[in-house]
Amino acid sequence: MIEKFFENGLWSSRFIIILAVVFGLVGAVLLFAIASFDIYNTAAYVINTYVTHAHPEHFHEEVVGGIIGAVDLYLIGVVMIIFSFGLYELFISDIDPAKDEHGKENQLLAVHSLDQLKDKISKVIVMVLVVGFFQKVGHTEFNGAMELFYLALSITAVAVGLYFLSKVGHHDH
Repeated sequence: MIEKFFENGLWSSRFIIILAVVFGLVGAVLLFAIASFDIYNTAAYVINTYVTHAHPEHFHEEVVGGIIGAVDLYLIGVVMIIFSFGLYELFISDIDPAKDEHGKENQLLAVHSLDQLKDKISKVIVMVLVVGFFQKVGHTEFNGAMELFYLALSITAVAVGLYFLSKVGHHDH
C-alpha cells in the first residue's frame, strides 16, 4: 500500500516538467518579440538613413549586424521551443495535434529520447554559435594578409564542422 502510494506520487512528480515547458515557451515568445523589434529598429534605421541621405561610415556593418543579431535570437527561441516540446513529449504525453490525419508524426519536433532532444538542441546551438561568429567577423577590421589568412582558416573550420554536424545521426547502409 505504501509502495503503491509512493510510486504513484513519484510518477506524478513528472508533471513538474510543466514549469520548464511553459516558461521555455514564454522565453521563446520573448526572444521572438525582441528579435522582431530588433528587425523593426534596423528597418527604421535603414529607412531613416536613406530618407535623410546620410550614409554613416559603418552603415552596412550595422545593418547586417542588427539582422544577424535578430537571427541569433530567433535561433535561440527555436532552441527553447524544441526544448519545451521535447520535454513535454518525453515526460508528459505525445502532442496529438502534431500528427497528421493518418496518425503520422511530424518529425520536425518529434522527440523520443533524451539523446534525440540533446541532438536537436545541440545542432541549433551550433548554428547560433556560427551566426554569432559571423556577426563578430562582420565587425572586425583586418590589417594584413595574416589576419585574412586566419579568417579564411576559421571559415574553413566552421564549414568542416557544419559538414560533420550534418552527418551526425545519418547512417548510410
